[in-house]
Amino acid sequence: MKKNKLLQSLNGRGAIEAISLCGAIIIWEIVADFIIRNPIKLPSPYAIFLSYLKLWEIIPVDICTSLLHFGIGLGAGAAVGVVVGMLMGWFRAADRVFDPVVEILRPIPPLAWVPFAILWGGLSHYAAGFIVFIGAFFPILINTYTGFREVDKTYIDAAKVLGCKEERKLIKSVAFPFSLPYIATGIRIGMGVGWMCVVAAEMFGVSKSGLGFRLFQVFWPLHMMDKLVAYMIILGLVALFLDRLFRYFVEERLFKWKKGIVK
Repeated sequence: MKKNKLLQSLNGRGAIEAISLCGAIIIWEIVADFIIRNPIKLPSPYAIFLSYLKLWEIIPVDICTSLLHFGIGLGAGAAVGVVVGMLMGWFRAADRVFDPVVEILRPIPPLAWVPFAILWGGLSHYAAGFIVFIGAFFPILINTYTGFREVDKTYIDAAKVLGCKEERKLIKSVAFPFSLPYIATGIRIGMGVGWMCVVAAEMFGVSKSGLGFRLFQVFWPLHMMDKLVAYMIILGLVALFLDRLFRYFVEERLFKWKKGIVK
């Protein structure tokens, strides 16, 4: 009984996660200091902590810049992806028109568009946002398309019996609400892909600032590996924060009615 209570206490307070992280940091420190013994190949957690103290003034600026690029691209990707996915999923003619173009462009890696982003937008926030748009657009489109395709015909027939016969009303009252969980999943996937794209775009010089720019254009050429790893950790933490924030507002607020189904 006491062991069960102890395990429940640890689970409830996040102690297991904290112990896991502490253990990983200790092992990392031991490997870096006593096995690798080369700060360029593997900087220690202590060296990375010291690098944060040196970089604390520029870290918020770089985070805000990358979030700006991310917001531009994700916002545009969500707006266009939902509209195009809705048209393709609901109207057969639109599906036939857009499908060949989408299937040709979809396999092209977002980074392949970097030269065009620079030509069209220069080294600007919009150029970096364009790369994020390419990465986020297709997951959102595909999931929106799937959501509209999966609408149960029974719901449509019931709505028509109740007087909802216009396409616009059917989309607004039946198809779109039904597709919202699919759209939310697409946006969440698009957020993950988009965040990787914004970092990659900044690394390849689409922007003159940001986390990716600092990581690859400043720290790597000078072999500042402790600072490089520090920024890598920031990238992961920001992505984790964005994902948890999205899940909180979507799963806990917007889709609260699905909690019993999901959990």
